[in-house]
Amino acid sequence: MPVPRRRSLVDLAPLAAALAAALVALGCVSAPNSQAGRSGDPDQPASVTRTDSARTAPAGEDPDGTDTPAEFKADVGDAERVAEAYWRKEFKAAGLRFEPVAQLIAYEEEGEVSCGGQGLGLNNAAYCSAGDFIAYDINWAFAAFRQIGDAFIFYLLGHEYAHAVQTRLRIQKEFTIEQELQADCMAGAYIGDTERGGTLKLDDGDLDELAKGLEAVGDEPGQPWFAEGAHGSAKQRTRAFDTGYERSLDPCGVS
Repeated sequence: MPVPRRRSLVDLAPLAAALAAALVALGCVSAPNSQAGRSGDPDQPASVTRTDSARTAPAGEDPDGTDTPAEFKADVGDAERVAEAYWRKEFKAAGLRFEPVAQLIAYEEEGEVSCGGQGLGLNNAAYCSAGDFIAYDINWAFAAFRQIGDAFIFYLLGHEYAHAVQTRLRIQKEFTIEQELQADCMAGAYIGDTERGGTLKLDDGDLDELAKGLEAVGDEPGQPWFAEGAHGSAKQRTRAFDTGYERSLDPCGVS
């Protein structure tokens, strides 16, 4: 049986000094799949201390009444539903059976959620094939939501959902960077296609928010492209996302 590999794949540079943000990290967890349309190893189940059923938004309200926990919760739910509907439609068009990601888990503490026996850290979002779930540090994600904007949440969920789709299609690239840039392209396609289809409406400034987020998640200068955990430079990641956004899935190499 395949054993899921846990990889902390992106170390985000500080968004900006004015944002007063700590170093943000976006991690991705993926593994070879033993069945098309299914993900996870029953011998390596996910371990969850608490799930998002008990924690749907971080505590505290924005004194200005904007970017509140309620808005964050709604955007996370919308991003999940839009991504699921998009991939269900794409799989159906290809004559394939689609299985949505089993669970979206919010956590607060390091190690509270594990993938294949390895605890997920803070400042992290990840897809784990063991248990077929997407998990995210809710406090970190909420901070990014307030600092970058709601469009980044749709990118974040879209990127992790793309890893789930890669697993379902048994796409396993030789190098991490290839896997990650493809996921960025797929996230761009999901956002661009749903916008063109009228399901998703980008407000003024949303594309700027996405550009800011993609710039933040680029690898540090000098990161070898072949290194385990490499995602690509800010320029490479932005190009991959823009390609999917403008031209849909065809240039993403999804088959």
